[in-house]
Amino acid sequence: MRKFILFLVAALCVCLYSCNSCKKEKKQEAVVEKAEIVLERVNSIDKEYMFANYGDYKWFESCIVLDSYLDEENDGTITGVSNVFQVIARDFDTKVVLIAHTADTTAIEAKEHAFWVEDQPLNYEDIKVTFKEAYEKINQVNFPKPHSKQVVLRKQLGPKACNPQYIFGNQKAQLYVDAITGEVTDKNPAFPEE
Repeated sequence: MRKFILFLVAALCVCLYSCNSCKKEKKQEAVVEKAEIVLERVNSIDKEYMFANYGDYKWFESCIVLDSYLDEENDGTITGVSNVFQVIARDFDTKVVLIAHTADTTAIEAKEHAFWVEDQPLNYEDIKVTFKEAYEKINQVNFPKPHSKQVVLRKQLGPKACNPQYIFGNQKAQLYVDAITGEVTDKNPAFPEE
């Protein structure tokens, strides 16, 4: 009888221990969070993809979607990035490649016989200001924040040559952060006031 009771107590201890370890594993699974989207990391991966699959390419834009509106409680969290590339085939036909990212998906679309306009290529630009730094800079200036979740990194074609810009906003209002110098303005540097 003693052996039976001892065996029962040992079995109960093993059962309790394994139940506790199951609970610990479940708690650890619940703590796992989605990966943070970092613009510079996404751009690097996309450029590597373009080089590996197309060779020579032109990078024109990075379109960023924020989690919250700029004029509301916002910490600069990115929920999506879309990059725009263009390649020229051997027969001199062009193709626009769009690569879109969210926290858990990537979609690639190649548009045949397409051409990208209004931007200058960013391939050889020395972009010194990161997205996070640009976001911090617009929060340090005394300009009203646009009611928008949109940001684009581009070098707009215009009458005046300018550096690439992080453009925060929409059609009604924008803030421009120079991606090389960090200067912030609410006027489009590619189209100076007359």
